[in-house]
Amino acid sequence: MDSLIVSSSPHIRGEKTTRGIMGDVLIALVPCVIAGTIYFGFRALLLVAITTATAILTEYISRIVMKRQQTAGDLSAAVTGVILGLILPPGCDYFAAMFGAVVAIVVVKQMFGGIGFNFANPACTARIILLLSFSSMAIYSGTVFMADAAAAATSATTSATSAATDAITNATPLAAGSGAYKYFDLFIGNRGGCIGETSVIAVLIGFIYLVARKIINPIIPLSFVGSAALIALISGEDVLLQVMSGGLLFGAVFMATDYATSPISNWGKAVFGVGCGLITMLIRLYGKMPEGVSYAILVMNIINPAIDNLFSPVPFGSKRRALK
Repeated sequence: MDSLIVSSSPHIRGEKTTRGIMGDVLIALVPCVIAGTIYFGFRALLLVAITTATAILTEYISRIVMKRQQTAGDLSAAVTGVILGLILPPGCDYFAAMFGAVVAIVVVKQMFGGIGFNFANPACTARIILLLSFSSMAIYSGTVFMADAAAAATSATTSATSAATDAITNATPLAAGSGAYKYFDLFIGNRGGCIGETSVIAVLIGFIYLVARKIINPIIPLSFVGSAALIALISGEDVLLQVMSGGLLFGAVFMATDYATSPISNWGKAVFGVGCGLITMLIRLYGKMPEGVSYAILVMNIINPAIDNLFSPVPFGSKRRALK
């Protein structure tokens, strides 16, 4: 009998790799990038490219400085950069966007150990820091937006044009209220908002792709959107407006489902999604800002360890330890 080789777990390995998973996420984000470019112009595409390149370069340099194994090639930094660019308003300053990418990679990700160890979604946290740091970005993302004149000409809201540019500013759907936009415009993306969050159909294409590829579990997105819709219905709000406006769908699909910052168990995922939906609607209905998706996801990221502990399976023959 040959010698027995003993090794540490896991003993069963899957075929998926970090690079493969991140590659699928990037593919799922392509429709949002295309829609954002169509409605907001070349500047939007350039902004996404800048955040992506900055995120990759920052990860590469930070791993060298920290003397750790290089991870810039696993595409996780690219995903963070693309998502960050897509949740920024198209009028965001380039240097502010670069600052956000550096914060996402260095402060939120690498300082906690790199991929899989971050306590919160890097892109989501970076967006909040930018909102708190740059008042001009808060104005663009909260009440007005910049769009291509040809695409926004059909908008039902009042437009203010400038002879020196081909851009106009319109109120976002959440700021304008019910009736300001047609549901079809909300669905295709012909409305105000950040670059990647406006087109519902683009987000849905990415969602279907990720579920079909088994990259994400649909529990979090469905419970997130479903709970927000239910609260909107109970509150007498326009349910379709609340669901298709702001960053609700984009956040539910691409940010709340982050592996490192979301629960493992199905019950945990459901609680996580409902919590995100509840906090989002509380901010929308009673807060001083029209949007609360990023803050909701960040809060639930912080309490995610408690959710995991509460719903973790109990090994046979042992007892569940009480929450501390």
